[in-house]
Amino acid sequence: MSDDSRGVTITPQDDRYAGLVEGYNHRFTGRPEVIRRARTTDEAVAAVQDAVDTGRRIAVRSGGHCFEDFTASPDIQVLLDLSALCAVSYDDAMGAFVVGGGTRLDRLYQELHDGWGVTVPAGTCFEVGVGGHICGGGYGHLSRRDGLVVDHLYAVEVVTVDETGRARAIVATREPDDPHHDLWWAHTGGGGGSFGVVTRFWLRSPGPAPATPEQALPRAPRRIRRADVTWSWDDLNEESFTALLRNYTDWYEKNSAPDSPGRHIWSNLIVLHRSAGAFFMNTVVDEDVPGAAELMAEHLAAITAGTGARPVSVEEQVVSWMDTWMPSYSWPSDPRGRYKNKAGYLRRGFTDHQLAAVHRHLTDPGYDNPMACLVLTGFGGQVNAVAPDATAVPQRDAVIKASYSAGAWTAPDEDELHIAWVRRFYQDVYAETGGVPRPDDVNDGSYISYPDVDLADPAWNTSDTGWQFLYFKDNYPRLQRVKKRYDPRDVFRHALSVELPPS
Repeated sequence: MSDDSRGVTITPQDDRYAGLVEGYNHRFTGRPEVIRRARTTDEAVAAVQDAVDTGRRIAVRSGGHCFEDFTASPDIQVLLDLSALCAVSYDDAMGAFVVGGGTRLDRLYQELHDGWGVTVPAGTCFEVGVGGHICGGGYGHLSRRDGLVVDHLYAVEVVTVDETGRARAIVATREPDDPHHDLWWAHTGGGGGSFGVVTRFWLRSPGPAPATPEQALPRAPRRIRRADVTWSWDDLNEESFTALLRNYTDWYEKNSAPDSPGRHIWSNLIVLHRSAGAFFMNTVVDEDVPGAAELMAEHLAAITAGTGARPVSVEEQVVSWMDTWMPSYSWPSDPRGRYKNKAGYLRRGFTDHQLAAVHRHLTDPGYDNPMACLVLTGFGGQVNAVAPDATAVPQRDAVIKASYSAGAWTAPDEDELHIAWVRRFYQDVYAETGGVPRPDDVNDGSYISYPDVDLADPAWNTSDTGWQFLYFKDNYPRLQRVKKRYDPRDVFRHALSVELPPS
């Protein structure tokens, strides 16, 4: 078998190697024996088959934006890079847009917008690859209006390995009578790197096959009304800060039903550590929504009402969605950035204990990192119109996603300092539930596309709830059955991959 049949082959001696093993989180840099850069599905199949035949561990990477070392673990010998599989087109036979497994979000948005005036409710970090993003569920600023990306996933093409060690590509659709329907379902939130290599995704919204491509996915906004609000830490005490956060979560509790007019509003409250001096809220609404300006005004008024927390600035404007707002909100990777991130879903606002813990850690005078933060992101709306077992994403009544980050630092000798801070922060916020967001009336586990290996570590997860339930809840046994059927040899694995069921 020639190297060309397995894709472009890149070894450590190649000048291209260093750039391809670097990902988003520079705490982890892979050192595989070889990188296979697949240009076709057949090349991906051949690369997987060669790894299996030679007994080498393989991992697949779409965009390389993983928080953990899932594509950079020291024992990975073959890295299958999908970045060349980045075509976006319309498939008339499927009645859906077909997207290569290595496509980045910036390309996906631009192609869908410029070609057909449609879009998907995906994230705003343009460097993210669709492979991990879609397989984890996929969400963004249009999700309250349009649901998760997987709610628009019609089919996947997956390279799997059977019990005999044979690699092959399988197309699985959401059609109930598809014999591979469960393989499709596993890719609607089961996470990347557990079942095989997704070489193509087909995207189209639920319902009958569309008559035209323009009817296959949600309409892209033309203009967006944005508000950027800034608060100074110097103007806030614990009481006013707590009132502000409580108002923010209260608003989402009251405005996250699938048919709520407030589903058109999305916001990100980015609470930076006090050493930054200030923190921010970014809010957007499609300007074509009736009463968009009033919705925005009501949202801003509700957040600040009775808090005494007056913003130092409020900038509101109407801009082009694709050409102005989207590029302005993308967060490019720091070329040397090192990160530790954690996450949790909220079904309602933080408890009093949690609010006190948030304030305590974000104002900790013994820690100085202006990039450290808590981000509270609007969720719910149309996301919550889907049953928890209809896709692999079980969190279908949450109203906010919370993410905790030590931010980007660049010096390796600072790893322990920053990781320790965010671990203490997270453990304190969830002290009432064993140091993790164990599902209850307030919390609802975490998001697999924000992976955190601490959830599988009893030193940090002192609850009686395993990481499997935190991410997948009651959907996990079905994911395990899919794993057994399509990856019985556990070829595709990482620290938080779906496990084979007990024999």
